[in-house]
Amino acid sequence: MTQEVRVRYAPSPTGHLHIGGARTALFNYLFARHNNGKFIIRIEDTDTARNIETGIMSQLDNLKWLGIEHDESIDIGGEYGPYRQMERLDTYQEHSEKMLEKGLAYKCFCTPEELETERDAQKASGIAAPQYSGTCRNLTVEEVAEKETAGKTFTLRAKVPANTTYEFNDLVRGQISFESKDVGDWVMVKTNGIPTYNFAVVIDDYLMKISHVFRGEEHLSNTPRQMMIYDAFGWDYPSYGHMTLIINEDRKKLSKRDESILQFISQYKDLGYIPEALFNFFGLLGWSPEGEEEIFSKGEFIRIFDVERLSKSPSMFDKQKLMWMNNQYIKQLPLEEVVKLSLPHLQKAGKLPEEMTDEQTEWANKLVALYHDQMSYGAEITELSEQFFTDELTYGEAEKEILAAEQVPEVMAAFKEQLAALENFEPAEIKAAIKAVQKATGHKGKNLFMPIRVVITGQMHGPELPDSISLLGKDKAIARVSQYAGA
Repeated sequence: MTQEVRVRYAPSPTGHLHIGGARTALFNYLFARHNNGKFIIRIEDTDTARNIETGIMSQLDNLKWLGIEHDESIDIGGEYGPYRQMERLDTYQEHSEKMLEKGLAYKCFCTPEELETERDAQKASGIAAPQYSGTCRNLTVEEVAEKETAGKTFTLRAKVPANTTYEFNDLVRGQISFESKDVGDWVMVKTNGIPTYNFAVVIDDYLMKISHVFRGEEHLSNTPRQMMIYDAFGWDYPSYGHMTLIINEDRKKLSKRDESILQFISQYKDLGYIPEALFNFFGLLGWSPEGEEEIFSKGEFIRIFDVERLSKSPSMFDKQKLMWMNNQYIKQLPLEEVVKLSLPHLQKAGKLPEEMTDEQTEWANKLVALYHDQMSYGAEITELSEQFFTDELTYGEAEKEILAAEQVPEVMAAFKEQLAALENFEPAEIKAAIKAVQKATGHKGKNLFMPIRVVITGQMHGPELPDSISLLGKDKAIARVSQYAGA
């Protein structure tokens, strides 16, 4: 590419960073880095009524946490700022006035009530997609002046050209075309002087020298309006790529109101997910590499990212795959990192104190080590380790069936005796004690180990049994065996 690659992610601070935004930012970032270009974050904050105070920092902080670093934005500056739209109002006004002078835009004095009446009438007549009728399109200079003198407020509307086809080669979808007759004269600037999205985004993208625009497919219908503005000023279009929808496991479009999936990156961060795992997962959410490999580092992603491999089909957000992938990353972490990830959740749940003794810390480290390879995310430790923090176990039907076997009372009586005799309650000694039960009773394999596991842990599966029993402690282990009716 001869032109410098400059791409942008342009969030609105009306909410926190969510899955769709993170995926859009990531693909822009990968494209920029692969092509030695620049990744810009621009804040589109013109929807002042819906902006939230923490929205901007949520976007910036969570993108950095994911490992998506930007080159220009409100926090580090750059030569094409300001990077916040509300600080660029003079620029938008200058360009809207130029369009008025060229006769490519006009002042519209229609009230919201009049526009609503017009829309309702069109719908009643069977028009599925109502358009502005152009009531103010051909007002004379005198009529405009008269209305302004009367104090009537106005919007600025783009004057959509007749009989015009807007075509472009979408980097994801191929050739796309729109007819101007399907786009009514649209509002460029609202009555309060704040530009609408489709006007401001073009001015910003051109002045910031954005070369490529990757965004969600919901923006596809905005493209002809934006192309009109480029044409109005004689500017070249950027290259567009519209990424497919993200869908849930019911194959429905992912919505921020979809409670079946955690929507916001901060939620994954709070639950103890690994940022590198999320980076990896989102990188495969609508893009596929060559081959079957699914685990890639950031550097590998940047090296192999090819825009031609962006998917044309909807991308399913597979929660189980995300948990599997995060588990792959957790297994590669040193134990001390997994402890940092897990310990706050045990403390928050009241399982462990905020201030711990050296002995409690050592015990907590051993607990996390038990589940190191099993954990899918940090907060899962509270559920996985519940057996260590309860005085009474409850057995499910499958567990009760195991305990109903005829050899169980004999096995448990012998095991209780072996536990009571142990002076050193370490895994090796406990393993030897189980062997001694096998020798004394003649029971082995599943008939030996499964009843002991169920009585001690309440579960049919779990970490190494001697390790679990050792961590539980001698008193608690004997108490559980004693609570079993056959012991």
